[in-house]
Parts: sequence; C-alpha cells; structure tokens
Amino acid sequence: MKKLLLTLFQVAVTIAVLYWVYHDPVKRAQMVEALRNARYHWVGLAILAYVVVEVAAAFRWGVLLKVQGIHLSISRLSGLFLIGMFYNQFLPGGTGGDIVKSYFLLKETRDKKAGALLAVVFDRLIGLVALVTITGVLIAVRYDFLSKTPETRQLLWLLLVLLGSSIAGLLTTFVISGFNLVHLLPEKFPGREKLIEVSVAYHLYARHWRATLVAFGASIVAHLATFATFLGVAYSLRANVKIVDFFAVMPIERTISAMPISFAGVGLREKVLQIMLNGLCGVEEGKAVLIGSLSFLIILFCCAPGGIVYFFYKPSGAAAHVPLREMKEEVATLEHEIGKAE
Repeated sequence: MKKLLLTLFQVAVTIAVLYWVYHDPVKRAQMVEALRNARYHWVGLAILAYVVVEVAAAFRWGVLLKVQGIHLSISRLSGLFLIGMFYNQFLPGGTGGDIVKSYFLLKETRDKKAGALLAVVFDRLIGLVALVTITGVLIAVRYDFLSKTPETRQLLWLLLVLLGSSIAGLLTTFVISGFNLVHLLPEKFPGREKLIEVSVAYHLYARHWRATLVAFGASIVAHLATFATFLGVAYSLRANVKIVDFFAVMPIERTISAMPISFAGVGLREKVLQIMLNGLCGVEEGKAVLIGSLSFLIILFCCAPGGIVYFFYKPSGAAAHVPLREMKEEVATLEHEIGKAE
C-alpha cells in the first residue's frame, strides 16, 4: 500500500509540475523558436559529455570492485554497469538500478557476495561525497550570485538544508563506524543493517585509501561531465551563459531533481532551471525549461543501451530475467546476513 501511494503521489506531482512549466503559450513559443535556431552540433558534444560520465562512473565502480578482490572482464563490468544505469533512469525511485546490478553481481561472485554488495553501496556513497564537495565549493565561491533574487534564494536555502542533511548523515555514519557504535543500536533500529553495511565499507576502503581517492577523483569527473552535458544543450539552444555561472546552478538542479517526489525528477528539473537560469542569467523561461527536458532526453538516450544489454545478458549459472521483487528479496537477505555477521 505504501509503494502504491508513493507511486500515485509521484505521478500526481510529475503531471502537476509538467503542466506548470509547459502550459504557458508564451514559453511554448520560446521553445519552438529555440529549436528552430538550435545548433545541433552542441547536442553531439553533450552526448559525448555524458559518455564521459558513464566511462568515469564505470571506472570508479571497477576500482571499488578490485578492492574487494573482484575482477570482472571489461565486457561483464560494462554490461552490469549499463544495466544499472538503465534501471536507475527507467525505474521509479532512482535506486532500482542498484538492486538489479547488485543481484547480477552476486550471481557473478558467489564466493564474494558481501564484497560485491559493499562495492555497490560504497559506489553510491562516494558519488554523494563528491557531489557534496563540488556543491560546497561552488556555493562558497558563488553564494552572492546564487542568492541574487528571492526565488533563487529560496532554492539555494532548500539546497543548503538538503546539503546539511547529507553532511550530517555522512558524519553520523562516519562516527558510528569510526567508534564502532553500530553494535549498540537496537536490533529493530530503522536502517541498522544499512548502517552496518556502510560501517564495514568505511573500514575496508579506508585501508585502501589510494584506491578510494582514485574513485573519488572519478566521481568528480563524472559530476562535472554531467554539468557539461546540460551546458552543451544550453549552448545548442543559444543560451548565453557563462560556464562558471551555469556550473554554479547545476548542483541545485541535481540535488532537487533527485528528490523522490516525481519520476526521475521530471518537472522538478525543468522548474528549477527555469527559475535559476532566468533569474540569474537572463535565459528565456521557455528556453530554460527546454534545457532541462532535452538534457534529460540525452541522459535517457545514453542509458537506453543498458536495456538491450539486459535483454541478452545472462550471469554465470543463473537465469537472467527474474522479477524485480525476487531480486530485492535476495539482496535484502544478503544485507541481513551481513548485519548478523557483524
């Protein structure tokens, strides 16, 4: 029932926000004009930038897997990564790809299941740390610019609240891990098993700090290349925006659109860019909305090959196509086993 209500809520929010950003005929006319005068070679560069995102993220995951003693062939590693990217975009919630990727990885590494799961957990964690780092730097450098208007200031404060929550969560897990406090938590404490996973991952990857730094660097590259994807679309639509200004806006869009209140951030992405790019950079509202939508289409386009890979992919000694519910159950069972073992 909770999942059904959440899905209905996301559908309602997505439809409402899309109507909000697209119903104005003036903005639609601006979009038509922008598309008519678009420079499409910039779209090609935007696609190339997102390919860099995928390469950097796949490299990061490969580094983290090697720390766990898991060595997959490039074809297997690439296949699993593309499947995860596909499901992260096409399943509600933004983490469905992690479940599918974890399930297949467990089948590939039957003797190192715990390590496989911890690599997936830490992969997302270090991506978050990198985004928090980039966001903190850009806010410190461009705070006055980002808070120029009341509307942009409100979004900036929302970002600061979410950023503060992320930092608090990261510090909490770090303290619990560093002082080995996880065993003091009650058995039924919400998220206890996930905290144990993170704690184990911290200890392991702290011992392999060089590999962790390499993975962190790859995360920085991936996030900046994502910003460049959106920038390429902006330039294709002839939006006259300075790179430093555009990059300062992107953490706000990335963070707010990641909130699980609409499907894949659809609608939220467009509204945030409309407010920020119009209010701070003078970009026409319709053009700013179009930047968000076209950038998302590019991301979908670059992630779509994962669906083809999934259709043909078969992990060693296991059936490839099983219900997502069964995948979730097996991954949850392993998480519980890790919690008991620790």
